[in-house]
Amino acid sequence: MSTYLSGENLGHSFHDHWLFRNLTLGINRGRRVALVGVNGAGKSTLLKLLSGKISPTEGKIVSARDLRPGYLEQDPLFEKGATISDYIFHKDNIQQQLILKYEQLLENEPDNTKAIEKITEELSAVNAWEYEYQIKNILGRLDIHHLQQPIDTLSGGQKKRLALAKLLIEDPDVYVLDEPTNHLDIDTIEWLEKLLTEGAKTILMVTHDRYFLDNVCNEIIEIDRGRIFTYNGNYQYFLEKKAERQANDEAQFQKNSNLLKKELEWMRRQPQARSTKSKSRIDAFYELEEKTKNAGPNAKVELSVKTARQGNKIMEVHHIAKSFNGKPIIADFNYVFKKGDRVGIAGKNGAGKSTLLNIFTGLIQPDSGVIEKGETTVIGYFNQAGMSFKDDERVIDVVKNVAEYITMADGKTISAAQLLTLFLFPPARQYGLISLLSGGEKKRLHLLNILMKNPNFLILDEPTNDLDIDTLNVLEEFLTNYTGILLMVSHDRYLLDKLTDQLFIVEGNGVVDIYNGNYSSFRLEQEEAKQALKNKTITLAPTPVTTPAAKKNKLSFKEQKEYETLEKEINELEAKVVVLTEQMNTTTDHQQLHQLSIDIEAIKASIDDKSMRWMELAELQ
Repeated sequence: MSTYLSGENLGHSFHDHWLFRNLTLGINRGRRVALVGVNGAGKSTLLKLLSGKISPTEGKIVSARDLRPGYLEQDPLFEKGATISDYIFHKDNIQQQLILKYEQLLENEPDNTKAIEKITEELSAVNAWEYEYQIKNILGRLDIHHLQQPIDTLSGGQKKRLALAKLLIEDPDVYVLDEPTNHLDIDTIEWLEKLLTEGAKTILMVTHDRYFLDNVCNEIIEIDRGRIFTYNGNYQYFLEKKAERQANDEAQFQKNSNLLKKELEWMRRQPQARSTKSKSRIDAFYELEEKTKNAGPNAKVELSVKTARQGNKIMEVHHIAKSFNGKPIIADFNYVFKKGDRVGIAGKNGAGKSTLLNIFTGLIQPDSGVIEKGETTVIGYFNQAGMSFKDDERVIDVVKNVAEYITMADGKTISAAQLLTLFLFPPARQYGLISLLSGGEKKRLHLLNILMKNPNFLILDEPTNDLDIDTLNVLEEFLTNYTGILLMVSHDRYLLDKLTDQLFIVEGNGVVDIYNGNYSSFRLEQEEAKQALKNKTITLAPTPVTTPAAKKNKLSFKEQKEYETLEKEINELEAKVVVLTEQMNTTTDHQQLHQLSIDIEAIKASIDDKSMRWMELAELQ
């Protein structure tokens, strides 16, 4: 198996602090590799080194000849004043430029039949229809529509999706992805999983999403305290082998520590004049000291703070409704929270998940309806925006601003410094500036601030972004044992499955469905219902079946007839979607809304199938 990318004796430092040294690793063609490790281990830096974005302080990067790496960074940068089309379409790519002209005509001059016919012929001449469909599909799935929109007007999430779209369109030899699932909804994540596992793609990525990691990757590379460990298998295999390795490391560490104590006593007893034999023993002592230094068992995050007492009345939601620019987001939603509730909130991007949370917390007022909060209910809200830290502020001061001493779950009182140590902020880090923290460390500090206030109603909006897997595992352990109410928005299916037993499904058209069960159960039922509806549609209105034939230049009479009627059928189906959508906007009946939603989904699936067939026939014209 050929090696596409490799790093030899890599070392990199920032501000005289070494992230790692003497690392050697290789990425083989066709392998899909996940890079894991705690925040600050150097994962993102290693991705930048291997993709050629930065040069290593030590060592070298070797790549196969003419290799085209594609790099998706956490916070992509764009040229000032550029539009979406400037960024997506290459000027020297004939197919892309024709596709761009075609899309611009459809968007700005849909009635200019002559120009559209001309560009259609040009696209056919260079066999660009399949490529056009691929680009349109990628942009559509990532919710990118207006090609002339300036990139400066996009949100952070939209910019990340735009950078991902460009990478997928370019289809590089090696995909180097830094947290590709951030800012994607679950449907889009599942689509991306299928896309990345098609063909023999070579992938190196950092992700905190364990289902995504499991479904996409077949190899895991771990960075642990400046060393590399490779595991050929999925996430479960990695956890098993890592546990074995840590047990061996701990035993070796204990053995080395005991030996070091004896050697240290011998060193202290030695006279100034030492023999050659003593010299070799002294060298061995320093070697052993180096091995033992920073090689002890990993620290663990201990999230165990006191929870405020909860009364009988927690929070009651009565007939709330909210619209933006005339579009209903929530219509007549009712719910009474009870002790032990663990609710996940799911839905597509822009459907209104964060709006629902902001109404519960009082940050947004509903257009109608009331929220009644119990007197003893203490809300802790961990939102996507995070805290606004001052860069020149010290980490310990952020915690002391809340309290000098904190009461833990067992009743013991500890200092701010001790609590920070439990949250993996060692003393040297505590007195450092906020500006030196990574994105994940800032998220951890934000979470710590919230938990210090002893909330009994914890609301988490995308808590997994920028956190490493080790911290997530411990956060899950804490949330599993958390006795208060848990309400969580997350695109992390693993987290939703493990921590919630009920879902609020935000449809984005005013409907918020309540589902009893976790996300995987909901998804399975949804797929079964969709398949049953599809089978019913096929039975009622069978579509023409064409026998695959050898590729030819002209359509048969039957195919010509099918081609002419397909566009009419697609237009009729699109008109049906408009009618059903209008019905959804005018009814408040819960069951009818749910059925309309299913019908629209089925019609859209039929439109996709017919559109694919239309394009196949168009290519044969």
